[in-house]
Amino acid sequence: MHPAAVPIEVLLGECDVVTTRRGGPGGQHRNKVETAVVVRHRPSGVVAEASERRSQSENRRMALRRLRLALALAVRRPPRESPSPLWAARTKDGRVAVASDHDDYATVVAEALDQLAASDGRLAEAAGHLRVSTSQLVGLFRRSSTVWQAVNHVRRRTGLRPLV
Repeated sequence: MHPAAVPIEVLLGECDVVTTRRGGPGGQHRNKVETAVVVRHRPSGVVAEASERRSQSENRRMALRRLRLALALAVRRPPRESPSPLWAARTKDGRVAVASDHDDYATVVAEALDQLAASDGRLAEAAGHLRVSTSQLVGLFRRSSTVWQAVNHVRRRTGLRPLV
């Protein structure tokens, strides 16, 4: 299972979570209380943090969401023989239905990037395996600029031109 897809309790068990103070807007509460959260995934070394909220629990939730996306971008696994149940639940009639701020986004992106890497960066081949149109796969990737950069990194690594 991809680390971006593991249940939150398991993921937290694989992480070091540190709270700290960060400066910036938010007033006295933010500057004097440890509301910033830094999460480091021990097996991969991937780090994510959040400090924009005044609440430690909100920053922790955001840091974990960012960690999942960072893991989806950094860790490649061999693709599945057929799309996962989550992928199937998030696609219908060849369309991908998941917003970039949804908790499932990182897991769906991880599966798509695994397939893209196995297809040597060829979008049409990856989309065919995932049973969606190429434009839907491109749309999934374009929802996040960091995901789009990862797609172009895969393509450059395999000798294909980056997408604009």
